[in-house]
Amino acid sequence: MKDISWMTYIMLILASYRFTHLIVFDKITESIRRPFMKKVEVKMENGEVHTKEVPKSLFGYLLKCYWCAGVWSAIILGGAYLIFPKITLVFIFIFSIAGGQSIIETFVGVNIKKVDYYSELKKKDN
Repeated sequence: MKDISWMTYIMLILASYRFTHLIVFDKITESIRRPFMKKVEVKMENGEVHTKEVPKSLFGYLLKCYWCAGVWSAIILGGAYLIFPKITLVFIFIFSIAGGQSIIETFVGVNIKKVDYYSELKKKDN
């Protein structure tokens, strides 16, 4: 097996994270997931009815399950890197930058919401 530097390993982790998010959550890949999903109505305890999207098949489950898609994205990116390192490294580089950015954005967004929440609480106390 090829020796992988710690930087390449970190990049593979970030790239796999971003690739998984792209498959499971992003709007741009919704058209790929849609044929494998169906909408069902779920009645809540309070009587409200909500529509929920659930997988039609095992493949739909693999596209909707973050953990499952994460394993497959790691296999695809890691395997491709081991077989075609020069070509795959370009995609890994791009996805790892996007993955790191999305983690930072999530952290910043959550903290901004916390600041707004505590500001509103402080206003209510006054």
